Amino acid sequence: MSEHDQRHIIAIGGSGFLTDAQTRALYRYVLNQARTTEPAICFVPTANGDSDASLLRFYTSLSQLPCKLSHLVFFRRTPRDLRSLLLSQDVIWVGGGNTRSMLAVWREWGLPEILREAWESGIVLAGGSAGAICWFEQGVTDSLAEVLVPLDCLGFLPGSCCPHYDGEADRRPFYHQLLLDQHIVPGIAIDDGVGVHFRGTEPYRVVTPRETAGAYAVQLFDGEVQECQLPIETQRLAS
Repeated sequence: MSEHDQRHIIAIGGSGFLTDAQTRALYRYVLNQARTTEPAICFVPTANGDSDASLLRFYTSLSQLPCKLSHLVFFRRTPRDLRSLLLSQDVIWVGGGNTRSMLAVWREWGLPEILREAWESGIVLAGGSAGAICWFEQGVTDSLAEVLVPLDCLGFLPGSCCPHYDGEADRRPFYHQLLLDQHIVPGIAIDDGVGVHFRGTEPYRVVTPRETAGAYAVQLFDGEVQECQLPIETQRLAS
């Protein structure tokens, strides 16, 4: 990892267990990685169908922080020049929901190429759940009802990602079984309320306002699944 690599992705396991103050602490950390003291942040809520509730939560959570807020929707009138809109941001935040549907919509609109250009230009990419796994080669998703499945994602980051690792009882055993069956490549599991900050394509720092939560490298070794907690400059965020 190069300290001079200006490509940033912050993948958050989910918002479970977090208070409003703790949620703002994670937002504050993400905003602090931007290139300006009052960053422009664009919320992309495609995964939940651009729901009004998610937009309200976003604007309410960030209204007390020093930033300029906007959003991008695809299920209503969509801006014509997506590239100019997104490349004018300092942070792009992707919300949770149905990752498979989100990626299908993005590909129809040519968004993956724009997001890669944004990332390579130094714009911070971040998000939780669907907004975390989308950046990896593969993710564990509940996009199908009543079952978890592996999903091919954008591939900006190597390996796979499993969010909600301590927030949903079936996440850990299912991720392990996918690895044992070789249906998914090794990767990173992230507890709710935990952000893994990547600089370039390697983990740089783990951040969380939760005392007992973490993130883990999960891989196969001699036919068994091994977990190794990521200690990389772990920061406990003040909420």
